Amino acid sequence: MPSGKSTPLGRGLDALLSDLDFPDVDQGQIFYCDIDLIHPNPYQPRFEINEQELEILKESIARRGVLQPIIVTPKNGEYQILAGERRWRAAKKAGLQKVPVIARDADAKEQLFVALIENLQRKDLNCVEEAEAYRCLKEDFGLTQEEIAKQVGKKRATVANLLRLLSLPDKVLDYLRSDKLSMGHAKVLLALKNKGDIQT
Repeated sequence: MPSGKSTPLGRGLDALLSDLDFPDVDQGQIFYCDIDLIHPNPYQPRFEINEQELEILKESIARRGVLQPIIVTPKNGEYQILAGERRWRAAKKAGLQKVPVIARDADAKEQLFVALIENLQRKDLNCVEEAEAYRCLKEDFGLTQEEIAKQVGKKRATVANLLRLLSLPDKVLDYLRSDKLSMGHAKVLLALKNKGDIQT
């Protein structure tokens, strides 16, 4: 699986999909699909969507349409999003009836890998979302911290420090998600030997 091959960031989703060698459906041609036949990917690790950014994207789509096709995979006669959930949500808010898609076959593991890499390329992930994505790569794909670092183009120490965040109490993680605590504060809390000493 991915551990045997480096996937540098910044190469674009098309390059990533090509690397994974998914068999195409209808030769990978773009077609317009009824938006109600498309559903979110349950393996999507991106939990929080910025509503203000979604509104801006909706306005852009209302004016110009969906410029980048949504990548989907067939599922029970309909389609599941492989990449592009933000565009799909914004298109629904804009009232579009159909959106451009490219359909590809992919099993659940491949779906998760593509979704993880796509979301780790985004600049607006909070530190907890990033850490949870790394944990998925570690636990679901068996990647070491060094291999994860190579996949996402970061230092191993950065990956290790983010993974350590997940040992903090849930309440603290909620504060980190909502930017009520900074990464600097989290490092101080991690230095406490007894996590029970943390007052939430």
